[in-house]
Order: sequence, then C-alpha cells, then structure tokens
Amino acid sequence: SQLPILQVVYNRVGKCGSRTVVLLLRILSEKHGFNLVTSDIHNKTRLTKNEQMELIKNISTAEQPYLFTRHVHFLNFSRFGGDQPVYINIIRDPVNRFLSNYFFRRFGDWRGEQNHMIRTPSMRQEERYLDINVCILENYPECSNPRLFYIIPYFCGQHPRCREPGEWALERAKLNVNENFLLVGILEELEDVLLLLERFLPHYFKDVLSIYKNPEHRKLGNLTVTVKKTVPSPEAIQILYQRMRYEYEFYYYVKEQFHLLKRKFGLKSHIRKPRPRPEFFIPSPLETEEPIDDEEEDDEKWLEDIYKR
Repeated sequence: SQLPILQVVYNRVGKCGSRTVVLLLRILSEKHGFNLVTSDIHNKTRLTKNEQMELIKNISTAEQPYLFTRHVHFLNFSRFGGDQPVYINIIRDPVNRFLSNYFFRRFGDWRGEQNHMIRTPSMRQEERYLDINVCILENYPECSNPRLFYIIPYFCGQHPRCREPGEWALERAKLNVNENFLLVGILEELEDVLLLLERFLPHYFKDVLSIYKNPEHRKLGNLTVTVKKTVPSPEAIQILYQRMRYEYEFYYYVKEQFHLLKRKFGLKSHIRKPRPRPEFFIPSPLETEEPIDDEEEDDEKWLEDIYKR
C-alpha cells in the first residue's frame, strides 16, 4: 500500500476559485485534523533565492500532515535540499480569468463599490473607469504582455525566464505539471476536481463534495460574484486571444490531461465540440464562483460554525 501523503502545497492561481477552495479547506482541516498553513502575503508570487530558501524551510518544518497554500509561483524544494511536497492547483479559461481580475480590481464583489473604493484608494478614477476595450486596443500595460502572461509562471517556477511569454516557459510549466503536480484541475469543472481530490488525497479532502454541495455553502457562490462585468468587443477578444496564445496552449494541455484522468477514474466529461476560439460569450455555470481576496475571514464565520457540529 502507498505511504500516506503528508505534505501538500496548493500554490493557488488568482481568480481561479481559490477563495472557495480555501474556505472548504478550513472546514476540512477541522474535520480531518490536518494542519492548514495559510499565508498573509497575497501579492508576492516571485521570490529571491533567499526568500525561496526561507519559505521552503518554514513549510518543510510545519507539523505534518500539512497543506500549505499561498499565491506563489512554483517552488523547487529539492533544489534547496528539501523533500518535494505534492502540488495541486486549479486554472481556468485565461481570458475569463483576466476579465474577472480586471473588474474585480476596480469594483470588487458583492460587498459593493463603496467598500471596494476604500480597499483600493490609490487607484485613480480614470484608471478605475477605464473602458476594457480601450485598455486592450490601445495596448495599456495591464492589457498586454508581460502582464497577461499570468498562469504559466505558477507552474514554470521562479526562474526569470518563467515570466517571459514563450516556448521555454510553456514547456517548463508542462514538465512541472507532469513531474510535480498530483492534480491540476479546471475551474469550469470544479465538482469533478473536488471528486478527484477526494479520491487522491482522502486524508485531506474526504467528503469535500458533500460539503461543497451543501445548500448552506451554495449561497457562497452568489456572494462572491464580481460586479460590473462587461464583455469586450469581438475584436478586443481576438487581440487578447493572440496575446495569450501561450496561456491557451497551456490551458488546453492541462484540460486534456484532466479529461484523461477523469476518464481513467470513470468520470464522464461533458464532451463539447472544440471551438475555434474560447467560449468567452457563454458564461459558464461557475461564472459566480469568483474567489474574493483571501484576507476577509469573518464573512465565512457562520459557515464554518455549521460544520463544527
């Protein structure tokens, strides 16, 4: 029989349902008694060599079984003489992720615009109300590379070339997915992701699907919807698609691997005919499952209490 897995790292990609998953992990860690290690650092994904060593040391010495989670690009533990933990992650359609982030930065979620203005006070009005088509068509930094090259570095790692859009970073990201990630799921199929996590990491994820489907928890999806989403023009979408072609190559690669895994374990994929370009205009059922910033925990206090019974 296999040795139990005692070290898990979820280096969560931003705006890919991670708020929902972290919430589930809080409930699960109490239920199953594993050590959930979270981080207060939300916007530092790239680390210096010393910071990498420091973080790896801190994670490696955590009480086992642990699950460490933070928005951080892949860390190679073995390079610094540590035990390589098992990695898991979730990604989503790159343009949908980008749009979600674009509007979230400006207007937040259900807690309302006023609240968000207070949370991002330094943003100038003209930036906050910048039309997304203008941003894309006129090549504003936020809507062009390297800023659009977002998902791949989470899997490529800390090497400076991991942040340059291109084949090198793409191939290294794929290699890491194959060698170091137990599972990279697709947000559009979150229930199947949770099912596979339950199958592969029962000590951490047993019962996750029933908790997620509990009506009390379903409410949460609607609380975290990003407001004021508008769909860019087809022309702008085409440009984004072109700028994000490496991100799409990676996304489709991961999606294919995920579907192979699902078939292997007898889960049916919703087979759709592949489209010539991504399905931007069809809001997926998970359109509401936006994660919110991970700082606020009080909103979920009531939810956690339900599961302590």
